[in-house]
Amino acid sequence: MDRDEELLLAVLNSAPVVDGRPLDGLDGTAGHELARRWGGTGTAEEIAQLRRARDAIQSVIRESDPAALNELASLIDGTVRTPRVTRDGVVWELDSPTESSLPLHTVLAWSTVTTQLGDRLRACANDECNLFLVDHSRPGTAKWCSMATCGNRMKARTHASRSRS
Repeated sequence: MDRDEELLLAVLNSAPVVDGRPLDGLDGTAGHELARRWGGTGTAEEIAQLRRARDAIQSVIRESDPAALNELASLIDGTVRTPRVTRDGVVWELDSPTESSLPLHTVLAWSTVTTQLGDRLRACANDECNLFLVDHSRPGTAKWCSMATCGNRMKARTHASRSRS
């Protein structure tokens, strides 16, 4: 898994459902730590923008809110990408306010992953789960964020419903 995928999944999966209750992993200390781990500052403004990016990307992936694309556009509005030539090739530098840097990188990571892998970035097929996965399986048929949790639960439910019939 490359760095863009890791960042994207860390942000997307920061809103899990635990024991039937949705949690927000961007609240409090956890949000500050996530931001700092990915090069952010962890300020309240940065976390608020990161939450906006997360929620909009989740909506786009789930195709649940047409306005989510406008939200993503507003997050990157005014950003300038400037090329710089180095010995190793061209490096693209982003010019954006500090509090927008991590949310911007998250939106760019989503764009990169979607461009490279298409529909292999998807929501877990368990309706009670709020996590996402990037499917690297050869046939591209992975459905669950984790076979150990959601996969087993869904297979057990299917088996139980067949047994009752």
